[in-house]
Amino acid sequence: MRDAYHEELDSIGDSLVEMARLVGSAIGRATTAILDADLKLAESVIEADKRVDELQHDLEARAIALLARQQPVATDLRIVVTSLRMSADLERSGDLAQHVAKLARLRFPNRAVPHDLHATILEMGQLAQRLMAKSAEVIITKDVDLALQLEQDDDEMDLLHRTLFQHLLDDKWKHGIETAVDVTLLGRYYERFADHAVAVAKRVVFLVTGEHADELQQDLPPEIQPATGTGAGAGTGAGAGGAEGGGGADEIV
Repeated sequence: MRDAYHEELDSIGDSLVEMARLVGSAIGRATTAILDADLKLAESVIEADKRVDELQHDLEARAIALLARQQPVATDLRIVVTSLRMSADLERSGDLAQHVAKLARLRFPNRAVPHDLHATILEMGQLAQRLMAKSAEVIITKDVDLALQLEQDDDEMDLLHRTLFQHLLDDKWKHGIETAVDVTLLGRYYERFADHAVAVAKRVVFLVTGEHADELQQDLPPEIQPATGTGAGAGTGAGAGGAEGGGGADEIV
């Protein structure tokens, strides 16, 4: 009976890894779709998000059943509760990748990203994919040191986010209001995607140690402490004018 119980716990972890890999792939493909105005690819990203939602719903059902049947305590309880929270972060990451794809679909056959910002958006997409891949590795290995590194990696995303705003606020901006809104949204989507990848890693730290990642980071040497603060535009309500419909607001989570 206990073997079956622990197999079920392991299967929850496997589902989290699958979700992380799916949303990592989704953000990479959505980035290609937005930069290349690839409608077919955008549609495939939008459709594939259903699989992420299904995995989350299934994981939630199994976790709740475990809580009801087994009444886990100590480490096992922490695994179940933390897994539920991680699945929510991963599902929201999938939504953000879908938002990027929806913006590509909305602007097709035109490109939503002006040529002079192509490289920045490409770098943000690649970084988002790397961060999620690292989160998947953290889920598998339970490597606390690797998990703590993710916040430092996320500083790169914050810098890229600020770069976008510098372009938008430049007097030389010549791409109009609609494109400015699109770029603002894209920046926010990537920045939030990275935040969710970091959150997943932090939850693994709690799962393994019983301590919150922020508490452990306070004990790190100053030279490897993560930078404080958030990226440009964080918390500014940049969700106005969402990707679908051009005037509605896609939820930014």
